[in-house]
Amino acid sequence: MPSLTRLICLANSWKHGDRCIAGISTIKGQWIRVVSDLPDGRITKEMRQIGGTEPALLDILAIPLAKTGPDYGFETENLSILPGKWERVGEVTPAHLLKFCSKEEYILHNDLRHVEVPYLQSLPVSQRRTLELIKAVQVSVRPLGTKYEGSQKWEGTIVTESGKKLTTTITDPVFVRKLDLGYRPKNHCLVTVSLSMPWRPADWEGGDPCWKLIAGVVELPEEQKIKVEVNNDDLPF
Repeated sequence: MPSLTRLICLANSWKHGDRCIAGISTIKGQWIRVVSDLPDGRITKEMRQIGGTEPALLDILAIPLAKTGPDYGFETENLSILPGKWERVGEVTPAHLLKFCSKEEYILHNDLRHVEVPYLQSLPVSQRRTLELIKAVQVSVRPLGTKYEGSQKWEGTIVTESGKKLTTTITDPVFVRKLDLGYRPKNHCLVTVSLSMPWRPADWEGGDPCWKLIAGVVELPEEQKIKVEVNNDDLPF
């Protein structure tokens, strides 16, 4: 029986009809992306559900994982699933996550919406970050009027304490469902930003781009109010 790796779940996000599961190790404090042997590492419902329910953000999960996993040429956080049951062994508070927030200058390497694979490959392996936890002091959301994974597609803009800004697609299905129902966060949020697998638009020039995604959103307790902007003219209800 393989040993179980414990991680704090910080992403259960859409990935090509299935999910991407990622979090931070409870022992080493390092990011882990759980990957399967499917071509892009996606995690199916049968793999991830515990007692018929989805892993939730802030859950402490115990998962049978290998010590290594496929890096797809640029990712460093990936660990492969081993046979065995997943367990939910506890949960943490949002405030517990503050110590894991990124202190880097940029949100995932640059101030763009993407990072090119050749750039990631040019970095030492230890610096190839494809997951970050960002403390957002401003959040705005906007429905795009199109569908994504069968739901309304939403775009989010986050702003850090140092003024760094990112606008990109939200792939956290629980957060999207709340937005569809009219929910808006009022406080500072902790946002998991993840890089997608490479995808080139038709007119793309340059190296294969990995797109930054808002893969998980956790609202902090009411300590400081957060500015939330919504263009009500765009709302679907």
